[in-house]
Amino acid sequence: MPATKEFPHDDTWSLVERVKNGDRQAFMTLIRIYQKKVFVLTYAFFRNKEDALDLVQETFLRLHEKIGSFLPGRNFEAWLLQIAKNLCIDFYRKNYRRRRELECGKTVEDLDVPDRRAEAAFLGRDLKEILTRCVDKLAERQRTIFIMRHYNQLTNEAIAQTLGISVGTVKSLHFKAVRNLRALVGPYLGWEG
Repeated sequence: MPATKEFPHDDTWSLVERVKNGDRQAFMTLIRIYQKKVFVLTYAFFRNKEDALDLVQETFLRLHEKIGSFLPGRNFEAWLLQIAKNLCIDFYRKNYRRRRELECGKTVEDLDVPDRRAEAAFLGRDLKEILTRCVDKLAERQRTIFIMRHYNQLTNEAIAQTLGISVGTVKSLHFKAVRNLRALVGPYLGWEG
């Protein structure tokens, strides 16, 4: 999947209009431009590649169904990521909550507890893997905002619009995410306090 460069809004609106008129090639171009950003968002929710890929596919199917409701002048990327986010929430409600309830019924003996050797092996892993594991430990909204900001390179305004929250809330949650990440990553890098 090639990296996408910033795509001018006028070109996006032109593509959207062509898709509304049934242009399959224009739809494929929109997919190529935005599939990586949608994947990063869906992966941020579940940290499961298969679920994320399924949700990317579902997002673009929903986009195709709803393209007629997109209004020129709106931020297309934020609108598309809002579709993906809503699908993630629905998927979570249907699938992950039930799994978590089933896992909560396990006894302590049934839980998978790592031993000291596994912990030592973890300490030897590279920084990228450590960072990924630490990002996974963030609260859901902090993790989502951190990934949207640093992996998808969205502005605070675009994140706020996508998540339906204020820009101030985005800034606050991003600040908390960075602070918590420092605390989580610190011990692996020998930082104190």
